[in-house]
Amino acid sequence: MRLLLNIIWLIFGGLWLAIGYALAALVCFLLFFLVITVPFGIAALRMANFALWPFGRKVVQRPDAGDASLVGNVLWIIFAGWWLALGHLTTGIAMCLTIIGIPLGLANFKLIPVSLLPLGKEIVDADSPGSFV
Repeated sequence: MRLLLNIIWLIFGGLWLAIGYALAALVCFLLFFLVITVPFGIAALRMANFALWPFGRKVVQRPDAGDASLVGNVLWIIFAGWWLALGHLTTGIAMCLTIIGIPLGLANFKLIPVSLLPLGKEIVDADSPGSFV
């Protein structure tokens, strides 16, 4: 069932969402002279990977995330996180208006935590115990 949902997700927006996150990562990496943007580029690639294939995976907090993740997340919220989370929220609500779209809407809701606070998070299989390995 996860495979079928992931294929439907990929067709109805997941591919474009992943491409958007990958382009954002590319912009962050092209601004390499600003060393502060590299972690944001890595986080954007992590989000692109999750947006490409969300069913069967979940977001967990990394136990080794420190104060730098907190500072980075505050900067992320100010510059990008709030509108990404709002976009996932509105798209998720719109997708939940149809019965067929409910799983896709729930996948959009699942993307909100990582799009709002991406640093210090890890994407793991949903069957794993939830700890960072």
